[in-house]
Amino acid sequence: MTKRIEESLEKIPVINWFIKLGKKIKIPGLQGMSLYDVLEMYGIGIVKGALTTRAGGIAFSFFMAIFPFLLFILTLIPYIPIEGFQQGLFDLIKEGLPPKTFDAVNGVIKDILNNQYGGLLSFGFLASIFLMTNGVNAIFGGFEYSYHVKEFRNVFRAYIVSLGVSLLMAFFLIVTVSLIILYQIALSKIDKIGWFDTGELDLFYLGRGFLFLVMIYTIVSLLFRYGTKQGRQIKFFSAGAILTTVVSLFTFYLFGIYVVKFAQYNQLYGSIGTLLILMLFVWLNAIVLLLGFELNASIYRLKKQLD
Repeated sequence: MTKRIEESLEKIPVINWFIKLGKKIKIPGLQGMSLYDVLEMYGIGIVKGALTTRAGGIAFSFFMAIFPFLLFILTLIPYIPIEGFQQGLFDLIKEGLPPKTFDAVNGVIKDILNNQYGGLLSFGFLASIFLMTNGVNAIFGGFEYSYHVKEFRNVFRAYIVSLGVSLLMAFFLIVTVSLIILYQIALSKIDKIGWFDTGELDLFYLGRGFLFLVMIYTIVSLLFRYGTKQGRQIKFFSAGAILTTVVSLFTFYLFGIYVVKFAQYNQLYGSIGTLLILMLFVWLNAIVLLLGFELNASIYRLKKQLD
């Protein structure tokens, strides 16, 4: 790979030992390329790809698309024949947000419910599709600014793909909430039959967490596959998708601790502090998403160099 970078790193104590170890570990499917080659390409992509700047653009556009996305889902609720779907959706949103932020979001959701009763052809519903598509399109735009991406879509094709992916994301959310409700019903029937006490085993929380994890991984894989033209070569189970999902879990856990014990946004900014916490949370997850994408892009570029 880059000889100058390699020679510089080999002069650093301890680091040179890890370089030698990394060169000995071969990655399957890369025709003899080592772990060091992948990590070096990955590091170049992160350094030269203006990661935090791209994450800022994605975070802003995605933040602006959150409530139109909720408007889209809430408009569909009357057409979903599952009792308790709305409450199940609220519970999932509450679990997926950082501490102390759901109250602010809940207020906006209730305002949407109280002020929109339009059908599938109402202006508000169509506008929500347009705005949530813009959010997904911003994510794809952040992907295309990667140092490793050399193939680009035209504007119209990119927007059509973004529209399809945004609708698929909404579909996966609806399916996840529906499965959680059906799973809860199944557990209640098991309790009535008396086979065992599902509450003592925390089966509901474990099952809901598993379904939420599957939804996150599926959406991340979907974004990576259709985010760029080269993404068509990325499989459902990819290193980048696994990295993003795992790091997102740790980010959520650590960020929750930070909000509860250290953050003082509400004392400094009042009620707007909640929105700042939410924005920071979205920005951190945008960085995690880009880190996963850069890993897939690095592996793809190495494969192209070997062909």
